[in-house]
Amino acid sequence: MEINKIKRLVLILLMSFATIGAQAQLEQAVKKIFAGDSITGVHASMKQGSDSAYVANLQKTLETARLNEANMRMEMEQMKLQMAAADSVKYARQRQRIDSLRQFTKGIPVVADGDTLFYLYTKRGGYTPQQRAQMTGSAIEELGRRFNLRPDSVSVDHSDIVSDLMYGNKVLLSLTDQDALWEGVSRDSLANERRQNVVDKLHEMKAEHGIWRMAKRILYFVLVIVGQYFLFRLTNWLFRKLKVRILRLKDTKIKPVSIQGYELLDAQKQANLLVFLASVGRYILMGLQLLFTVPLIFIIFPQTEGLAYRLLGYIWNPIRGIFVGIIDYIPKLFTIIVIWYAVKYLVRFVLYLAREVEGGRLKINGFYPDWAMPTFHIIRFLLYAFMIAMIYPYLPGSNSGVFQGISVFVGLIVSLGSSTVIGNIIAGLVITYMRPFKIGDRIQLNDTTGNIIEKTPLVTRIRTPKNEVVTVPNSFVMSSHTVNYSTSAREYGLIIHSEVSIGYDIPWRKVNELLIDAALNTPGVVDDPRPFVLETSLSDWYPVYQVNAYIKEADKMPQIYSNLHQNIQDKFNEAGIEIMSPHYMAMRDGNETTIPKDDLRNTSPTDKTAQESKPK
Repeated sequence: MEINKIKRLVLILLMSFATIGAQAQLEQAVKKIFAGDSITGVHASMKQGSDSAYVANLQKTLETARLNEANMRMEMEQMKLQMAAADSVKYARQRQRIDSLRQFTKGIPVVADGDTLFYLYTKRGGYTPQQRAQMTGSAIEELGRRFNLRPDSVSVDHSDIVSDLMYGNKVLLSLTDQDALWEGVSRDSLANERRQNVVDKLHEMKAEHGIWRMAKRILYFVLVIVGQYFLFRLTNWLFRKLKVRILRLKDTKIKPVSIQGYELLDAQKQANLLVFLASVGRYILMGLQLLFTVPLIFIIFPQTEGLAYRLLGYIWNPIRGIFVGIIDYIPKLFTIIVIWYAVKYLVRFVLYLAREVEGGRLKINGFYPDWAMPTFHIIRFLLYAFMIAMIYPYLPGSNSGVFQGISVFVGLIVSLGSSTVIGNIIAGLVITYMRPFKIGDRIQLNDTTGNIIEKTPLVTRIRTPKNEVVTVPNSFVMSSHTVNYSTSAREYGLIIHSEVSIGYDIPWRKVNELLIDAALNTPGVVDDPRPFVLETSLSDWYPVYQVNAYIKEADKMPQIYSNLHQNIQDKFNEAGIEIMSPHYMAMRDGNETTIPKDDLRNTSPTDKTAQESKPK
């Protein structure tokens, strides 16, 4: 609708221009007709009739044009009124829309030299509000650093569509009707207000960057340098005094530090340590002085003020970040503490149950007492692993890629380098629940015989009868056969045996009697069950007898064997019977028997027995 009105207005303007042109032509023609000085009388008489008609036609056309012009002017006035009414409606709608947006839209501040002068809300000439604010602030700061600055020279240049803030030929800010709408004032009032803001700021900056202010800054700079120099001198003087004081204390109050008779630190070492710590403290103090002095030097001059704040930021931001991180981490820390204490007391409860089962006070069907502590260790490991899994998300930096990468790397190294270790641990668990032996048992593992002195998740240690400690990996124990002497001795009685060969001339009943008597007189051999004898073979020259006896103490087996063999020799020697081991071939040529002389009975001087030792 507004476009059609504009078209009609343009058409009326063109018609008015044409009417005005026709009127001008008519007036010129009338002037020429009535300028009778240059026209002859004859010619005037001939064309008088035609000219009168022409003039009458022109007058009639002129009247018509004037009427049309009056009508067009009335229409133009009417259209202007309509357009003014439309503009007022449009303006009211824009004001209403801006009022609704103002409570949600934040203006972009125009910042100059650290101060916010005013705000911008709209774009202008293809520049966003942010770009306009940045360019305006930079232009004002650039002017403010000039030594020949005249703040009152800032002027306002008004036009139909924009008002410009000017300093000489430089445009500082352009304001439009949209800017005025956002501020709720007219464009001229807004321009004057912004000019006053800029002028006030330029006055402040001129005073800030003046020559007198610069001289004061240089004086402050010199004072800071001199003050820091004397602070360094004072720090070094205090350190020298402290060093002398420490060296004096070396001979008076400093005493040697000893732990269980071992002198860990003597007086001289303590003095040297204190001097070193004092030197470190001196350098730290001087460093702190520099950390505060250098930013203070930079902050004196406006040109380096930003660098000063940056240096202070390098110091303060990490400290602030640490404190803020600690405060923010407190809830997570409480969560970790709760998880830790919960798992800790749960482990204590499981340990209590394990000790009760191990001591026999708590009995569980199918669960042996010697399983109690290994099972406790497994459950404790699983509980702590579960605790770590729960705590891990609450650890600082657990979400960072570096932390996760290190965890993956450590896990990879452990998995690649610990296959044997894991195998031994698994074998240790299997051995625990297989119960092939326990601590103190006498076992035989392949060619190794001894008592179990230690079982760990990785290895088993055996002490041999010669006090040799043999360390065997659990995986090797799993893959080898094991003989447990102690288990048989406790439950059934372990049978030990020994073989002797006696000649055919001795009745077997006599031999059995002597062997059983020797076994019963051996310490460690029990009489119930009673020892027994087996005749294992009938060789060419002698039969072989095997005596079997029961014992209850497997770890004393070597000593019991030794006593048994001694008793067998004594019993047979007392009975005058030769033990045909090693093998003997009797030649009876007068040689002596093998029976010890102290045990010979009924031996005649002429009856000699010749014997020759010969391995078979």
